[in-house]
Amino acid sequence: MTELATTTITVPQGHAGKRLDQFLAMQLEDISRARVQELIASEKVLVDGTVAKPSIKLRGGEQITVLVPAARPALRAIAENIPLDIVYEDDDLAVVNKPAGMMVHAGAGATEDQRNRGTLVNALLHHFATLSSVGGEMRPGIVHRLDKETSGLIVVAKTDASHRKLAAQFARRQVKKTYLALVHGWPKKDAGTIAASITRDRVRRTRMTTRAIGGREALSHYRVLRRLKTSYGNFTLLEVKIDTGRTHQIRVHLSSLGHPVVGDALYGAPREIRVGRAGAISLSRNFLHAAELSFSHPRTGQKLALQAPLPPALQSFLDALNKNP
Repeated sequence: MTELATTTITVPQGHAGKRLDQFLAMQLEDISRARVQELIASEKVLVDGTVAKPSIKLRGGEQITVLVPAARPALRAIAENIPLDIVYEDDDLAVVNKPAGMMVHAGAGATEDQRNRGTLVNALLHHFATLSSVGGEMRPGIVHRLDKETSGLIVVAKTDASHRKLAAQFARRQVKKTYLALVHGWPKKDAGTIAASITRDRVRRTRMTTRAIGGREALSHYRVLRRLKTSYGNFTLLEVKIDTGRTHQIRVHLSSLGHPVVGDALYGAPREIRVGRAGAISLSRNFLHAAELSFSHPRTGQKLALQAPLPPALQSFLDALNKNP
């Protein structure tokens, strides 16, 4: 069915007893029940000419009118003049050092006034004349992602051909990604591999977990760079390399070992670290940084190996810990 500015539906007798929102969600293509409930709550749905109540149950034969298009218009990313730290660029691709706090692209349900502002995609649209269209109008150029509070290197495709070849390298695990992470505590081993599947937490939907059945394979390799014994407690600076790119992978894997990433309250790290005479110290972001990225150029085949140093906020946090041994 195509939704017009006003949509009218007559309820068949066979649907008597159904809730209004349930019926409309079935009748309107590609429209969620939550969207239907939103329209009812905003008095945009009439039943026999009267504003519908959320709790109404149908008798059959009623005429339902939806006063606005049921489906929201498709969103497009918006170009914004946001500074970018461009580490590498040519006609085929660019590699950008993304700051913490910046989403790569707008999320589901975003609007121009809400979450479709300040994203990496918006900045890319302003800085580059062309970007690949493979990912759609909300994700031009985006081949892979970093979490909002994770900083570091991300590769961007300028052409569709580059996008497809880069995506193939990611799929074949030929792209090498190295992260720096500061975690709470001291891991038992100086190096190790975490092979634990990851899926969405069924209770806390913003979290991922290694404890549920049916997750996707995930592999992370860690190596201890430095163990810190401070007045705030023990910490470890790790180098982490990942073979797969699951949502929150490094954060979930390290937390599963009992060593959450500093600043990552979602996976068990304290929001503020307070120990005795040292007072309190905190980090407003996760101590996770995509420091190195290497891959083959999608057109020339040349090996590209790029690096990004720790951001000042993370280096300052490390310095503060080292001043309080």
